[in-house]
Formats: sequence, C-alpha cells, structure tokens
Amino acid sequence: MYIPAINQVTDLGEIIDFIQKFSFGTIISTVQGRPVATQLPFVSHLSNNKIILRAHFAKANKQWKHIAVQESLLIFQEPHAYISPKYYEKEQNVPTWNYMTVHLYGKARVVDSLEETKAILEESINFFEKDYQAQWVSLSETYKSNMIQGIVAFEMEVSEIQAKKKISQNRSEKEQEQIAQALSQSNLSHEQQIADYMKKK
Repeated sequence: MYIPAINQVTDLGEIIDFIQKFSFGTIISTVQGRPVATQLPFVSHLSNNKIILRAHFAKANKQWKHIAVQESLLIFQEPHAYISPKYYEKEQNVPTWNYMTVHLYGKARVVDSLEETKAILEESINFFEKDYQAQWVSLSETYKSNMIQGIVAFEMEVSEIQAKKKISQNRSEKEQEQIAQALSQSNLSHEQQIADYMKKK
C-alpha cells in the first residue's frame, strides 16, 4: 500500500484499537494465480508486540485450504469520508477522500482440534456479544459439535503491518477544523467517526 510519511501509523496500540473497533476484515489469498477474498469477523490481541488474529471460515469455503501454505493479506478499512474543496482556503483545490485502513500480512495456522476450535468460537462470543455466552453454554453438546464440524478455525501471527491514516494532515489548522466540524454534523456515522479521529490527532 502506498503510504506517504505524513499518513503512516506505527503505534501498535493505535493499530490494535483500530482493528478491534472495525473488526470485520477481508482476508485475501491467491488461488491458481487469482486473488480470492472472504469477509470475516476477527478477534485480535497483542502478544509479545505481535498482532495475533483469530477467525473461522465455513468449511465449504475452500479458501481455508490455502491460508497455511502462503502469505495472506488482511484488510481492515473503515471509516471514510468525501472531502469537498469548499472547506479549503484557496479556490485552486480538488476533492479528496479521508480514510483509515490497516493492511496485515501473515501465514495462518489452521486449527485441527475440536477443543481449540471451540475455544476460538467462545473467544469470539466473548468479544462480540458476552451476553450470548449463557445461551451458548445451554446448547446441547451434540448441537455445538455439529456446528463446529461445519467450520474451520485459524490463527494468524502478523509478520508485516501497513497502516494509513489520511485525515487532512497536509491541510492548515483552519481547514482541518472546518472539515472536522462539517463531518461531525453529518448524518453518516462513518463521516462522524472521521471527524472524531481528526479531533483526536
């Protein structure tokens, strides 16, 4: 990914916060010379300054067969916002787009055991909806086992991170304030989120 120095993000804490907040990522592999992608919810954390991600495929999705033998690319992208040149001080300007994205590279380890697959599912439940845990526990072991047979869980340790935050850092303070103010009043949540990130910078 092309990342100008002004837009590069290197802080691991900021990166992990971003991918935990916008956790529905895209995993991309190459199958017979052709890119193949699947959107999945990921659970992530830091371990010894390495990002670890866990998720699962439907077993019928054959992409899982390729993720352990080659490097995959994971993309987390959201939020984003159109930026009108009307917020700039000079007339000679063009529209642009503000956005944030994280690209992660790594090889995955496909999980073989029923117990570890179940543990990854339960980690996902705890991350996305803790309140569902009681209902999950109440389900019969036969039902849960049958469900687990239909998925393939995996874990990936990230070997390379490319993180980009393009939020008008190249504009004047006045222009940044005008853009952030306008986006904060938008009815679109992703534009409001960009405004929040601009105000935090």
